[in-house]
Amino acid sequence: MEVFLSITQRLSRYMEWIAGGALIFIMLITVADVAMRLFGRPVVGTYEMVGLGGAVVIGFALPITSWLRCHIFVDFFIQTLSAFWKGVFDVGTRVFSFALFVLIGYNLLLYAGELYKSGEVTATRQLPFYPVAFGIGFCCFIQCLVLIADVVKIAGGRYE
Repeated sequence: MEVFLSITQRLSRYMEWIAGGALIFIMLITVADVAMRLFGRPVVGTYEMVGLGGAVVIGFALPITSWLRCHIFVDFFIQTLSAFWKGVFDVGTRVFSFALFVLIGYNLLLYAGELYKSGEVTATRQLPFYPVAFGIGFCCFIQCLVLIADVVKIAGGRYE
């Protein structure tokens, strides 16, 4: 199981780098657009590139955010439970989340296929939508690996 946990963590870290690169790109293109507007030459399609980049940032940052548990917890109810019931609750939420992300990932891959077949692109820059949809669908499946890793850690008593 250590190998599985290590691979999942490494995949999440690689995806974090992609999200970080996309975030840097968004910042640079926004600054360039604002600066170029001063000279009457805005960067064409900035809105589209920032929108697609934002989707990449959110999708690719999701697995590492879950791995590091950097998201918001509302656990005032959970704190009142015994360790056993807290574990049951944690596993139950991971199983439910796993099913949800499998469903989302599968449908995103189907949607990406449809976008590819139809050739749908952005209005100004003619950037295709399907790579972003494929990427986020892939991210959902990596998120599923993180959720399985959480269950493994909970079962092994190493989840806190």
